Amino acid sequence: MVLQQNAAMIPAQGNPPNPLPNPPEGGTQSWQGRLNLHYDWHQGTTRIGQSQAQAPLKLQRPFYPEGPAVCHTVMLHTAGGIVGGDRLTVTIHLAPQAQALVTTPAACKVYRSNGTEAQQAIDLTLAAQARLEWLPQETIVFNQAIYRQTLRVNLAPTAEWLGWEINRFGRTARGEEFVAGDWRSHTEVWQGDRPLWLDRQWLPGDPARLHSPHGLAGFPVVGTFAWVGQVVTPELVATARHLWSGTRGEGGVTRLPLGLVCRYRGHSSTEARQWFTAVWQMIRQTCWQRKACLPRVWS
Repeated sequence: MVLQQNAAMIPAQGNPPNPLPNPPEGGTQSWQGRLNLHYDWHQGTTRIGQSQAQAPLKLQRPFYPEGPAVCHTVMLHTAGGIVGGDRLTVTIHLAPQAQALVTTPAACKVYRSNGTEAQQAIDLTLAAQARLEWLPQETIVFNQAIYRQTLRVNLAPTAEWLGWEINRFGRTARGEEFVAGDWRSHTEVWQGDRPLWLDRQWLPGDPARLHSPHGLAGFPVVGTFAWVGQVVTPELVATARHLWSGTRGEGGVTRLPLGLVCRYRGHSSTEARQWFTAVWQMIRQTCWQRKACLPRVWS
């Protein structure tokens, strides 16, 4: 699927094809930020039992728009964007039966680099019957950015993780394209020592790959939605496909042994999020018997 690493298409190693002579945009200071969260479950309520934050990462006060069972949490990046040399680490643990929804208040910006890679590592651990909805807003990857993100999810049996990733390559409103730089995303979902879903994506900034049908095919926006931890019926996959009604991009749905994956490639991050949101709400209502509840920071 879109951007998925393939040895015949994009080598598994190599350097960005273009030099990056310019200094980082948005300043030269790099950050070593950390956010550690532990969600507890007690008498029908999910609460943050422990939290530690180191700038530029910060946590808003949790809130409960749909009752005490689901803790809505907003992560902040107070520096305004990610620059070369940044090292950001997010670690989240959910106790048995805990339920949390984690999002961000605005799009994340990855600025151009002077040649130093920015990294973000996310580690999520869910105990039995825990459920995490991981719904950050889109990431805008500036031309000449060098960025690597790794996300590992460790699921106990009966735990579920639902999440998405939406990326815009280049500030398209300004006519910018991602023709120099390097972007990598590596997602792993495990249940014990069993891999449930492994997804590696790599886009070197290069005009040929930007317009290649094996790369972006001229589309600046790509997105991935995944739900992992439960058996998914063919009927549910068909419903997710039926919910796709976009006109500015391409969408596809794949059934996993324990879950499903939706892919988007197109011109509109709004279109991607609208489709992903529709699938997410369908899963909530059909599989979890829970009403749709959009995070208030999206308004």
